[in-house]
Amino acid sequence: MNKIYLFCLLGVLMLASACSQNERQTETSGSTEVLVDESFAPIVEDQWYVFESQYPRAKIKLMYEPENMVVNHLMQDTARVAVLSRQLSKEEASVFDAKKIKIRSTPFAIDGVALIGSKNSADSTITVQEIIDIMQGKVSKRSLVFDNANSSTVRYLKDLAKITKLPSKGVYALKTNAEVIQFVHNNSGTIGVIGINWYKQPPADLATLIEGIQVLGVKNLPGKEGADKFYKPSQDNLAMELYPLRRTLYVLNCEGGNGLGWGFSAFLGGETGQRIVLKSGLLPVKIPPREILIK
Repeated sequence: MNKIYLFCLLGVLMLASACSQNERQTETSGSTEVLVDESFAPIVEDQWYVFESQYPRAKIKLMYEPENMVVNHLMQDTARVAVLSRQLSKEEASVFDAKKIKIRSTPFAIDGVALIGSKNSADSTITVQEIIDIMQGKVSKRSLVFDNANSSTVRYLKDLAKITKLPSKGVYALKTNAEVIQFVHNNSGTIGVIGINWYKQPPADLATLIEGIQVLGVKNLPGKEGADKFYKPSQDNLAMELYPLRRTLYVLNCEGGNGLGWGFSAFLGGETGQRIVLKSGLLPVKIPPREILIK
């Protein structure tokens, strides 16, 4: 009887050990959570879908938040991988330095901060100077509408205008990119500020609204690239640095090892991930090679 008991116990332990091995993270298996700036939800979802299709033993949970919340959760160790449009500051990075964790940053795309308006609006262009004037609270016939007061687009234009807080007039913040698109569609004369990926790859429920929206051309400040005329955030204009409002997207990995988060980062920066970026309408940081067969 004791031998039977020991045999069963040994079997249970072996099974538990096997399960533990299966749950252990590798670059292409296991489970992890990735914090995502919600401005980049469409492109990250595309990447996630293909990655998990190629590696069925990998389970990644995407958590969408405004930029400030993503950084806060990263610092609080809610998750150790994040998609952002900026690097961590020295103060933020020091938290991981104290834990002897090296932050590995992988750039994977160039995004354009898109300014959108209703097709019913007579204005289809705007200058960087007018954007700065609006952000500084100066009188303007137009207003800017953001997705969220804590978003990366707000931070980007605050940095551009060299201000620390939003003005009391001319600038409004909603909650999501979807709300911005809907608001601009219904309110001619307002300018929405979104990541260009939301315009190029909208969710199915926003497709009809996008048809009634146009992307504004933007002219840069005098003396800078893109100051000769109005440019839209196309791949060519992003590549030539002619569109003024461009930013780099990064995967920040603070896992401290070569786990699933690092595998996902490498995927986004690799050839397949870069082809997905190219197809999305954003600019890949490395242009994937094209093979031409000559017969």
